[in-house]
Amino acid sequence: MTSRITAEELSLQRGFSDKVSELLSSRESPPTAYVHTFGCQQNVSDGEKIKGMLAYMGYGFCDSPEGADLVIFNTCAVRENAEDRVFGNLGALKHNKNARPDMIIGVCGCMVEQEHIVKRIKRSFPHVDMVFGTNALHTLPELLYRQLTERKREFYIPKNDGVIAEGLPIRRESKIKASVPIMYGCNNFCSYCIVPYVRGRERSRELSDIISEVESAVKNGAREILLLGQNVNSYGKDLGTSFPELLRRINAIDGEFKICYMSSHPKDATRELVDTIAKCEKVTRHFHLPVQSGSNRILELMNRHYTREDYLRITEYIREKIPDAALTSDVIVGFPGETYEEFGETLSLIREVKYDSLYTFIFSPRKGTKAAAMDDPVSAEEKGKWFRELLDVQSEIGRGMYEKYVGKTLRVLCEGTGRSKDTLLTGHTAQDVIVDFDGGKELIGRFVNVKIEQAFDWILVGKTIE
Repeated sequence: MTSRITAEELSLQRGFSDKVSELLSSRESPPTAYVHTFGCQQNVSDGEKIKGMLAYMGYGFCDSPEGADLVIFNTCAVRENAEDRVFGNLGALKHNKNARPDMIIGVCGCMVEQEHIVKRIKRSFPHVDMVFGTNALHTLPELLYRQLTERKREFYIPKNDGVIAEGLPIRRESKIKASVPIMYGCNNFCSYCIVPYVRGRERSRELSDIISEVESAVKNGAREILLLGQNVNSYGKDLGTSFPELLRRINAIDGEFKICYMSSHPKDATRELVDTIAKCEKVTRHFHLPVQSGSNRILELMNRHYTREDYLRITEYIREKIPDAALTSDVIVGFPGETYEEFGETLSLIREVKYDSLYTFIFSPRKGTKAAAMDDPVSAEEKGKWFRELLDVQSEIGRGMYEKYVGKTLRVLCEGTGRSKDTLLTGHTAQDVIVDFDGGKELIGRFVNVKIEQAFDWILVGKTIE
């Protein structure tokens, strides 16, 4: 059952924030914190809240652990290499801790929601002071106060279906873009995915709270609103509303900005959603629908809750209703038991849909998921060959999809400097395609018209026009 953090609990945490602030104010120099976030945009959003709470308590921020009074790693559990990076970084901090015993080291996020990870930290990284889970984020002031006053190791990972904590301070990473979580958790239990186990069950924020946050972000200069959730298409099912309704409400907010969202699940991508996006001028014409496989047998083993035919019906409807829409997807190569013939079904689907781009992965088992226990007879070498074949197919399709933009004038949100910082700016189109173009830095944060002159596999290049 979802627990919404009460006003009393939040007031209690603000009290701890004030106590920490008082402790830190007595120091000769302001303390500094290093916060490093691994993984998805949801983690990045959590990291902004961590920094917001720390800033409220009086911490400044630095770009490396060297010399930091507080180090927090906000972790990801989706892929093994992310966990390996965290452990490598924690190991390197041992020398810092030996040199400066008063520094505080914390680990939070999805990774520490796994029991075997917590046991490893307890056993192998005694210099880590505090570990807290995704549902304990709002208790950081209390945990930090206890570290500063008691100096005892603490592991706080409450086991529940998930919480929602409104009103936490936020220190956004960008003045142009604002990430706004609309829901947390996942109910899908795809057989390869650890997310439902570390993020809890689906729970939606109240529509009014989301609208208020978006209005505030736009008022403060945000030109892109990124709506976040493990499955945004499921938003509102627990509240009696829906994701299309949320998009309509945000689209009606005054101001010049665009609306993006991630991540989507094909089983919940409805015709109503497509029709809504077609009518909402601020919503990007980009549909990221992770198909994962083109084989119905593999989709069933993955527990994806749709068939190849279901998927093609919704992509065909998107092409019909929004002809200029961009389609992207995720694909897993070498799922346990997948044959080359079934992999060929994925290639044929890719050729039929004609994606603008793909995010492709070779299957990586995650401990605790059903797929990790499945027989997997295909060698890593063979999967590597399949993977390269897929990249070749998509590369050819992608070039054609991007070349259609050459000669057209596109509206682009200028987000910063490009690959050549002296001469180029960069931004994204309404289709979420990256564009590099000429212009001065005064254009950053503005929407500009760019005539496309060149197309590559993953980027467009053009010139600004009046």
